[in-house]
Amino acid sequence: MKLSNLIEEFIKEMIDEENGVIELQRNELAGRFNCVPSQINYVISTRFSPERGYIVESRRGGGGYIKIRRAVCDTKENQVMKAVSMVGDYISQTDMSALIQNLYELNIISEREGKIIIAALRDNSIPVNPPNRDMIRAKMLKNILVNIL
Repeated sequence: MKLSNLIEEFIKEMIDEENGVIELQRNELAGRFNCVPSQINYVISTRFSPERGYIVESRRGGGGYIKIRRAVCDTKENQVMKAVSMVGDYISQTDMSALIQNLYELNIISEREGKIIIAALRDNSIPVNPPNRDMIRAKMLKNILVNIL
């Protein structure tokens, strides 16, 4: 298993154990995994984004820390509407896939629905050049999400 995957799984387990919120120090985590702190930054920025359902705060310096919180909405409707607002006017294939994965993990859509949405909104499914492709993807994704309700 890749180091990035191991770090991600470790952080997710910590979040689950701590009821959705953790504070950690980059250097301590880097020491635990015998890697450089920038590897920790990479994992946090790519695997714990708002599209994936996380809110990250960080403070740099001697007493610096990283706080990661799982964003939770009280109802399915609120979660879907939050996802719609996160899409904005443009969305990349990567961010769209992360958002769909998050909705699946929250049991808002099934695995099958997620795969269908991702297949329909892939770059090769929208035969238009960027940035128009990302704009069309965003409009289509918003329509799909609103119709989930």
